[in-house]
Amino acid sequence: MIRAILLLLSIALPARAEEIVADLSQDRVSISTSFDGSEILIFGAIRRDAPRNFDTKMAILITVAGPREDVAVRRKDRVMGIWVNADSVEMEGVPSFYAVASSRPIAEALSPEEDLRWRITTRRALSAPGGARMARKDPDFLNALVRVNTDAGAYTTSEDAVDLREGTLFSTKIALPAALTEGNYTTRIYLTQDGRVTDSYATALYVQKVGLERWLYVLAHEQPLIYGCLSLFIAVAAGWGASAIFRYTRL
Repeated sequence: MIRAILLLLSIALPARAEEIVADLSQDRVSISTSFDGSEILIFGAIRRDAPRNFDTKMAILITVAGPREDVAVRRKDRVMGIWVNADSVEMEGVPSFYAVASSRPIAEALSPEEDLRWRITTRRALSAPGGARMARKDPDFLNALVRVNTDAGAYTTSEDAVDLREGTLFSTKIALPAALTEGNYTTRIYLTQDGRVTDSYATALYVQKVGLERWLYVLAHEQPLIYGCLSLFIAVAAGWGASAIFRYTRL
């Protein structure tokens, strides 16, 4: 009886004929005082247990998501000729960085139903369960958040940026801006057939401050009083020094 049930299950569940095998050029990024951005290479291959089906449209989609944080999105209105903050929305769990790259146009590589299920595109990732949460539903604030982070280089979408060779080998480069948040950056790779996700692979990249940047970061978060006094001392010393130099040059 048990053997019959196992046989039926093996027939009902098809074997995974294609599987993603991937890696990153580096699994750690160090942020120092001279850090002005970086670039990671994501590469891999599609391992097959059977010959490739050329009748389907295959694509690779890659996402890199940074640590989540809480942000306030504000809307400005013109009041008596002056632009002021009129309204704001608190958003929780917003990715500090989100990049999407694909081997073909996303509209061809991913169906809307699969995007809703896997939350791959930027807007779907922001509205994922357990992801970004708004104090009240208002698409204008979500659009503003995406627009601001896109202009800052924190959110990117690059279609046809994944090089897929002979339907087996793939690679792409993801640019990381200078203003990176410390923490884990989750990389996910999706294989799609006719717009449907057939396999996925996940790994992580760790970003960490080093040297003086690390010391200041730890001091600001663990000893805020000392950090504030030190900042005040540096500001007073810089002002006094600039004043002394100005008086000396006038003599």
